[in-house]
Amino acid sequence: MSTPEIEELKRIVEQRYGKRLLTTTDFEVFSLHLQKKYMLAVSPSTLKRLYGYVGDMHKPRVATLDQLAVYVGYRNYTAFVDWLKTTSRYTSSFFNARQIQSSSLAVGDMVEIGWSPNRLLLLEYLGDSTYRVTESHNSKMQVGDTFVSGCFIIGYPLYLPNLIRDGDTTPAFVAGRNGGLTIARLREKHVK
Repeated sequence: MSTPEIEELKRIVEQRYGKRLLTTTDFEVFSLHLQKKYMLAVSPSTLKRLYGYVGDMHKPRVATLDQLAVYVGYRNYTAFVDWLKTTSRYTSSFFNARQIQSSSLAVGDMVEIGWSPNRLLLLEYLGDSTYRVTESHNSKMQVGDTFVSGCFIIGYPLYLPNLIRDGDTTPAFVAGRNGGLTIARLREKHVK
């Protein structure tokens, strides 16, 4: 049995160690590393249970968590958890970002989005947070594809779990996986 705090401790342990713990050999070598370099005693079998390598639904012993907390620089597991509660690194917060929200659009508005290296889409807003691709440049998305999105945020990826193509749902799609969207703007309407 795990908690968000235990999961974060495991992640930080791997980060400090510089390697993921995935195999029997990884757990054995890491256990020896803890013992020889830091005089900390956590057995390979305990590590395997903690990291889910072997099925075990028991909560880890506090002594084990204390040893790993010491490894990542804390007096004990309680001190590690106290740090998690007070650090701004993990707190939720509001943020300001350049974005286009579907709720601010009118049916027929045209939105341009783009991401690196050279992807660009022109989207028609259909209402109810739904968009249709009307132009696609260098993207796997195609003209006629439709999807639902509440907003487009500069610097953040666009996750589309339900992209519809020719009446069928495609596998989930992410635009701007590395670096997020670089363009999100309302295209001006030209008056004739």
